[in-house]
Amino acid sequence: MLEFDRASKRFGSVLALDACTFTAQPGRLTGFLGQNGAGKTTAMRAVFGLVELDAGTVRWRGAPIGMPERSRFGYMPEERGLYPRMRVRDQLLYLARLCGRNGTEVGRSIDQWLERLGLADRQNDRVDALSHGNQQRVQLIAALVNEPDLLVLDEPFSGLDPLAVANMSALLAEIAAAGGTVLFSSHQLDLVEDTCEDVVIIHQGHVVIAGDLAELRAAVPQRFVDVRFRGTPPDWSAIPSVEVLETDDEHARLRVGPDVDLAGIVDAARSAVDLISFTYEPPTLSEVFREAVAA
Repeated sequence: MLEFDRASKRFGSVLALDACTFTAQPGRLTGFLGQNGAGKTTAMRAVFGLVELDAGTVRWRGAPIGMPERSRFGYMPEERGLYPRMRVRDQLLYLARLCGRNGTEVGRSIDQWLERLGLADRQNDRVDALSHGNQQRVQLIAALVNEPDLLVLDEPFSGLDPLAVANMSALLAEIAAAGGTVLFSSHQLDLVEDTCEDVVIIHQGHVVIAGDLAELRAAVPQRFVDVRFRGTPPDWSAIPSVEVLETDDEHARLRVGPDVDLAGIVDAARSAVDLISFTYEPPTLSEVFREAVAA
C-alpha cells in the first residue's frame, strides 16, 4: 500500500502540497484527480524522491521509501522522459538495466510488451520517428520493464485514440487484478469513473475527497434524474424539490432532493412528451468532483 501522511511541499510562495493524506491500495485502480496546478504531479514526484517534502511522509507497505523500493516502482511522467534519438528496444533495455534487470529474461519481457502494445515492428525505429500515441506506448513499457509492484502514471491517456485508451485501460485493470498498486492522474473523468475503484480529489494541494468511488457517490444526499424524450418538455422547475441542471429538446438532467416525488416527475413527462428513458441515479464522478472543488 502507498501512503501519503500529511505530505507538504512549498515552492516559494506556492503551497503545492498541504498536509496531503491518502492511500492507494494493492489490487485496485486509484484515480488521482484535480485541476491543473492542484498538486498531483508534485505528489507523484515525491514518491520517487524527485521532490523533497518539507513535512510529512510517503510510505510504501508501512515503511519509508528508499532506492531498493523505488527500483520496484514504475513511473510514467506526463512529459515523456525518453531519449528521442535512441532506438526503441535499445532504450528499453537500457532503462531496464538502470532498474537492475539484466539477462535474457528482460529481453523476452520487453519483446512481449512490444508485441502486446503493437510496437514489435517499430522496435528498431528511433523514438522521435514514432507518433505521439506510440511514444506513449514506449513510455508505458519503460514503466513496466521492471515488473513493478507500484505503477504511477501521470496523464497516461493523453493523446491516445479511443482504441488505444480502451487497450490501456484494460492493461491497467489487469495489472491491478494481479495484485499491483496503480495510481494514475487524468482529466478524463468519465474514463476514471468507468475504470477506477478508488479516487482521490486534490484541490490547491489539499485532499478534499478520497475513498471508494461507489461509496463516495452513494454518500451524496442528492440524486439525479436523466430524462430522454420526444416533444415539448414540461416546466421541470415547477416540480417541487427539482433543480434543472441542463435541458434541451430531447434531454433533461435534474438534481432532486431525497423527498422528491419520482412518480410526479414521470407523470409530468408522460403528460407532455413521448418518454424514451428515465434514469434515477447517484451523481456522476464529474458532479462529485465539481461539488468537492466548489466546497
